[in-house]
Amino acid sequence: MSDVLLRLAGLTKAYPGVVANSAVRFDIRAGEIHALLGENGAGKSTLVKTIYGLVQPDSGTMILRGQPYAPGEPRAARAAGVAMVFQHFSLFDALDVAENIALGMENPPPLRELAARISAVSEAYGLPLAPRRIVGDLSAGERQRVEIIRCLLQDPRLLIMDEPTSVLTPQEVDILFQTLRKLCAEGVSIFYISHKLEEIRALCQHATILRLGRVVGTCDPRETSARAMAEMMVGASLHVPSRPAVEAGAAVLRLNGLSAPPPRAFGTALRDITLDIRAGEVLGIGGVAGNGQDELLLALSGEVRVEDAMLRLRDLPIGRKGPNARRKLGLLTAPEERMGHAAAPEMSLTENALLSGAGREGLTRHGFLRWRRARDFATRIITRFDVRTPGPDNTARSLSGGNLQKFVIGREILQHPDVLVVNQPTWGVDAAAAAAIRQALLDLAAGGAAVVVVSQDLDELMEIADRFAALNDGRLSEPRPTRGLTVEEIGLMLGGSHDMEAAHEAA
Repeated sequence: MSDVLLRLAGLTKAYPGVVANSAVRFDIRAGEIHALLGENGAGKSTLVKTIYGLVQPDSGTMILRGQPYAPGEPRAARAAGVAMVFQHFSLFDALDVAENIALGMENPPPLRELAARISAVSEAYGLPLAPRRIVGDLSAGERQRVEIIRCLLQDPRLLIMDEPTSVLTPQEVDILFQTLRKLCAEGVSIFYISHKLEEIRALCQHATILRLGRVVGTCDPRETSARAMAEMMVGASLHVPSRPAVEAGAAVLRLNGLSAPPPRAFGTALRDITLDIRAGEVLGIGGVAGNGQDELLLALSGEVRVEDAMLRLRDLPIGRKGPNARRKLGLLTAPEERMGHAAAPEMSLTENALLSGAGREGLTRHGFLRWRRARDFATRIITRFDVRTPGPDNTARSLSGGNLQKFVIGREILQHPDVLVVNQPTWGVDAAAAAAIRQALLDLAAGGAAVVVVSQDLDELMEIADRFAALNDGRLSEPRPTRGLTVEEIGLMLGGSHDMEAAHEAA
């Protein structure tokens, strides 16, 4: 065991109706980057929460650096040298970087001393960060640096990272990978969770695959194809999304100089966005998190009203219409934030199906709710999109993030919209579920709907979009056909270079 940092032996954790982890055993070696792979509901979250002290196992043991390890809370895990960067940042926008980092430390030093340490660590690991900058003014990539540096100041021996590149540009991913390799060379172990399998292949030396709570295989990602790893995760052949060639039709939704102030502090104003969205096409909109994606979806959904002339659906001005009126006309949306925005956590799946599907699915009559029809609609969503849940009476909160994502996207697609706008449709879902969602979006477009996909996953947009545009500081670039676009050109568009002739020459 001389080179084993952490040994898991027979870890088991069960919840009512499901076994999340079943006799999980494997080793994480010192100084390696070890990937944990699995489809949604495979038990990854429960396992890392067990390692970090957020969940107590029913049985099994852990050995850390040769000593028994059983953290009762995250504080004990951090004291033992285990740190974690979560998928969702836990930062206060109104505080500066140093103040946010101090809040996550057990015994923080004076702020002046802490600021000096932050500067030194950020410089040493290639993560430039100014300690006195307000977090609300930081980009998504810079916010992640705050979380990473907060962990590095604890001098961890094991760093757990959950979907760390979901909000980063390709250039920021390169910087992160350089940092992780430097940590690895210094003997720190990285436990890396991601659904981006090509990243796993580029970064990790070892991978453990979970399926239905059990370890079903291991591999060296450097010698295993992304498709092979995906098929190990799901236990079946992986479907590759495809669509028949469809000629785009007339513009269904027109944005004419769409502008709107930010709806909240530290938000992004939309600035003079002009765009035609055509029947039968998938339009991809990329951008680093915080550049107006949420604000654009709010303006299109009707949660934020704009001037009537700024939005036209089939030549009908709709800028002042609310969400229900737009849904009735065929414009449906699915926001990025699943829990609390796209779904009510404490409501059942039947009730959540009713919330957005009442009008188009005929779930009410003469002011009364038609519960049987609503339950049937929820059941159709669960079946069609393989949502892992005991049934439609379970609450939205009871679903894993990926399964709730499948339910939310499926709920909108099955209402047969004329225009569907989705933000981050496959964020946090496994390869098989992502392929199924992408195929459903392609099928919707092939049936004549106009589909807008807002995503930070550039591979996803290049796979399914007919045209691509980039959001930067609330401005939208001119859409370009995705065929022939290079990564360099996309990176420049994401950075705000809207003069694509100059961008092409620069690339």
